[in-house]
Amino acid sequence: MATTNVYIHRELENVIKEAIEYFSVISITGPRQSGKSTLLKYLFPQFKKYSLKDVNIREFAKNDPIAFLNQTTDGMFIDEVQKIPELLEYIQGIVDDNPERKFLLSGSSNFEVLHGLCESLPGRAGVYELMPMSFGEAKKQLENKNINALLYEGLYPAVCSGKNKAKFFYPSYVKTYLEKDVRDLLHIQDQLQFLKFMKLCATRVGSLFNASEVANEVGVDSKTITRWLSVLQASYLVTLLPPYYQNISKRLVKTPKLYFNDPGLACYLLDVETERQLDRDKMRGALFENYIVMEVIKHRLNQGLEGGVFFYRDSNQNEVDILLKQEGELVAIEVKSSMTYNTSFEKTLKKIDQCVEIPVKHKVIIYNGDFENTTGKIKLINYRHIDEIF
Repeated sequence: MATTNVYIHRELENVIKEAIEYFSVISITGPRQSGKSTLLKYLFPQFKKYSLKDVNIREFAKNDPIAFLNQTTDGMFIDEVQKIPELLEYIQGIVDDNPERKFLLSGSSNFEVLHGLCESLPGRAGVYELMPMSFGEAKKQLENKNINALLYEGLYPAVCSGKNKAKFFYPSYVKTYLEKDVRDLLHIQDQLQFLKFMKLCATRVGSLFNASEVANEVGVDSKTITRWLSVLQASYLVTLLPPYYQNISKRLVKTPKLYFNDPGLACYLLDVETERQLDRDKMRGALFENYIVMEVIKHRLNQGLEGGVFFYRDSNQNEVDILLKQEGELVAIEVKSSMTYNTSFEKTLKKIDQCVEIPVKHKVIIYNGDFENTTGKIKLINYRHIDEIF
């Protein structure tokens, strides 16, 4: 039986509670179903909520924006604000005249929302991204699940809380995405072709993204693939992890790696039908790496921080999966899906100090095994304890 009315606390809560004291407008963007509306309703139950998904509310807001925005002065929460981005100009006028007025905005596409905020509300809005849940946030719900179950089910709140199951959630999620977001953002008529593109992206999890290569398989030009990829990013389905190349004297890779923002979605697009299937699936290692990379990125975003996460690869085949930049120092992280430790895991970590110009504070191997060692020069940590590296 599905669990109902379970609120799982989000790490971003503390940042937002502090930011509302300094900004007239708080905006949260992120993928569909990541819990944006739930989070804001929990933190600010006194704010009157208006969802622009509702046709009647949307028409009112479009036809008479001033009357719409002045329905209450006690705090206003506008959900799916990207549907009427011109509202931001009116909000600017209101908060300029009365800085005590407060607005909460949420949306699932960062094209219109972030562009509008930059144009209309510079310095007046705190803008944050809410991804699917981190392991730390949903530890109570996930502590009894093995890594295969975690990867297959993913970390969307509806699945973590038991309100839905992965086998039902992801097919519906992708169908809704194709029929609404893709249609609205790209005006694509051939949804099957775009779905093929998404599936090919899933086969490239943890790999350098080559637009020309994907274009040949999909049957479109590379410019189209680049445009489609930007839509996957704008709607928070994928993240491109940039390479670290501060030291320009070295021959370093300058192409980003592709990761999905949720491993459950990637599993669905890879036609993984059960968690047991992952035991023999060739993509399991890449999916595990995807999970760890996104945990590191989520940690940054949940602190209200952007960027600071890279990978390292040079022409001499030296590679480190993750470089996390914190307070002017680096944490070098190698990711292995194996349950058994091997000394070869340490190969590039031992060299990384000579490869980068910034001090390396910690070197860490995150893997699927139970044995841990946090006292040596290279820490060995089970994936469930990833919070210990931050």
